[in-house]
Amino acid sequence: MQTLTEAAAGYGPLLWTALEALVVLGVGWTLAAMIARAAGRRITASRRIDPTLGHFAASVIRWGLLLVVAIAVLGVFGIEATSLVAVLGAATLAVGLALQGTLSDLAAGVMLVVFRPYRVGQYVDIGGTSGTVARIDLFATELTTSDNLQVILPNARAWGAVITNYSAHDTRRLDLTVGIDYGDDPEEAMAIIRRLAEDDDRVMGDPAPSVHVAALGESAVDLGVHLWCRAGDHWALKCDMLKRVKAAFDAAGVTIPYPHRVEIRKDG
Repeated sequence: MQTLTEAAAGYGPLLWTALEALVVLGVGWTLAAMIARAAGRRITASRRIDPTLGHFAASVIRWGLLLVVAIAVLGVFGIEATSLVAVLGAATLAVGLALQGTLSDLAAGVMLVVFRPYRVGQYVDIGGTSGTVARIDLFATELTTSDNLQVILPNARAWGAVITNYSAHDTRRLDLTVGIDYGDDPEEAMAIIRRLAEDDDRVMGDPAPSVHVAALGESAVDLGVHLWCRAGDHWALKCDMLKRVKAAFDAAGVTIPYPHRVEIRKDG
């Protein structure tokens, strides 16, 4: 009992300090998340502020509050803020070398928010990875692919890659290539495609639809089709036009040929 009493007297204050630090850490972590979410919702709800800025600001607020919580926890152990600043100043070079990638992601995140090559809700291709932008945080960009997969891209990689933004403009050009048999009349086939384009309300009249002979292939005359539509109608219009062209060609007797291959055998 005497040994236990002496141990409790010796370690009691340290245990109490550790418990107090855990409470400060838990409460601070929870409050930081709640405040960041509330600020993000408030900023995003404003029509005058881009949702991209709302998510990024929430991330900045959260990490800033967590830094304050970390300083408060160290203060519980008796480490003053001035001493902490001195230690951090001495360790800046080592930390910078160890976290080069993380600091690059942070800097790239700021550049992405400032220059906005893409925004939340837009469909983009970043260095060969396609998807809808779900979030832009301090260190990473989150994409949702067409088959509902989550892709996390470090901001440094996103900023340094080739970015194709399919949603940047309200309109897009739809390009199709349709092959017809050499024995068919190209003018008749082009007239059919023009009629189908004019009958579809999603096809814009200005610029006008363009149908032309694009190439003389090995087994078909390739017709090039250029149609302008709203960016949101691009994929659906492409699928519908291909299906309607096939049906209209069948009804008019226009043949879409199969690839031909000639095999020559030499006996001997």
